[in-house]
Amino acid sequence: MHRGHDHDHEHWDGGGQRPGLGHNHAHHPKEAAQWQTPHLAKERHTHGDAETHGEPDLDLVEAAFVEAFTTASDPTSFLRLAHVPFEAHSAEGVKLTLLRVETDVVTDVGALTPHLGGQSFRYDPLPAGMVGRRRRLRFVYFDGHGLRQLSLAELRELGDVQSR
Repeated sequence: MHRGHDHDHEHWDGGGQRPGLGHNHAHHPKEAAQWQTPHLAKERHTHGDAETHGEPDLDLVEAAFVEAFTTASDPTSFLRLAHVPFEAHSAEGVKLTLLRVETDVVTDVGALTPHLGGQSFRYDPLPAGMVGRRRRLRFVYFDGHGLRQLSLAELRELGDVQSR
C-alpha cells in the first residue's frame, strides 16, 4: 500500500537509478511552448510550415533583436554577429543585396469581432490595459528590379552567396 493505492512499480531510490514504469516514470523534456499569437501580416499566413512550425518563440527572438539592434554602437557588426547575410540568394535563385533594416512600433487600439455569417463586424476600442504594443522588424533587400521586405523567419531561409 502506497499513499492510498496498491500496485507494483519501482520508486526513485535516491542512488542515481531512474524510476521504472508507472506514475513515477521519467518524463522526457518537452519542447518550448508558446501561448502568444504572433502578429503576422496576412500574406505571411499563406507561406506554410515555416511560419507555423518554425522556431519556437521566434517573435520573442525578434523582439530581442530589435531591442539590441537599435542600441548597437556598430550596427554592421551586430548584423554579422546575428548571421544576417549582406548578400544572399532567394529560393528562386535571385541574388539579394541588403540595403537596410527597418523597425517600427505598432500599437493596437481596437478590435474587430465578426458577426455571424462573416458579412459584417463589430468594432470595439480597447481599454488601456488591453492596448497591444509591439515592434516590427523587416530586412530590405534589392533583387535587381525592386525592393523585397523579409521577416526574420524568411531571412533565415535564405542561402548565403558564398555557399552557392
